[in-house]
Amino acid sequence: MSAMPQTPNRRWRKTGAIALSCWLASGTTLAQAPSTTTPGVDPNVVRVLIAPEHETVLVAPMTGRIRDLAVTLGSSFDKGRTLIAFDCSENAARLKIADAELRGARENLDAKVRLQGLQAAGEVEVNLAAAAADRAVGQLELARAQLAQCSVTAPFSGRVAKIHVKPHQGTSVGAPLAELISNGPLKLRINAPSRWLKELKLGTPFEVAVDETGRRYPARVSAIGARVDTAAQTIEIEGRFASAFPELLAGMSGSAHFTGLR
Repeated sequence: MSAMPQTPNRRWRKTGAIALSCWLASGTTLAQAPSTTTPGVDPNVVRVLIAPEHETVLVAPMTGRIRDLAVTLGSSFDKGRTLIAFDCSENAARLKIADAELRGARENLDAKVRLQGLQAAGEVEVNLAAAAADRAVGQLELARAQLAQCSVTAPFSGRVAKIHVKPHQGTSVGAPLAELISNGPLKLRINAPSRWLKELKLGTPFEVAVDETGRRYPARVSAIGARVDTAAQTIEIEGRFASAFPELLAGMSGSAHFTGLR
């Protein structure tokens, strides 16, 4: 009887079995499988992010319409400068009303005190007039605080990184207005292997290869975090450039090259 022709599946299984037998005969085991570590990677090189000294997102302190947007993308500003102003005609009117009510409450209190001296008003009337004057003081302070929210000022000197609103746009409380970054020295943020803590110290020198410029810059460690990330086994550190480099901007990234660390 002639042998049955082998189907493609049977031929594939036979070929795979032969290959597996040869692999096992070679003495290779699963424990000897190649490492997943990328060959040629320097263990003393980690990624780094360039960040400003201070950064923040301004949010709307009130619900209203933006009257004046005094900044543009990338523009510079000084600390205390008004960056965004809201239309606060209603708040200004409330302040005038509160001021008038306070004057009237004080006049009434003075009159009650004079009448009490003439025995024409009792102590209860005087106390009620005094309470009304105190309440009017509180209403005036509230109106002044609400009017102060109509202007958003710069908390530090710096530049505008992003603008979220437009002139005459309506906003709600807590809505983002603009993102700010400070002037001055930039800092370097690094997540370094926690094993470096044995040798890493404040002032440890390293070099930063910035991707966007293609250049290397000298820097030193300026701060070491107080806690190790237990999941990643890393420690957050900060660094400072040895001097100012005008071409560097916040948000750039690159590689931090350390030497002598294990």
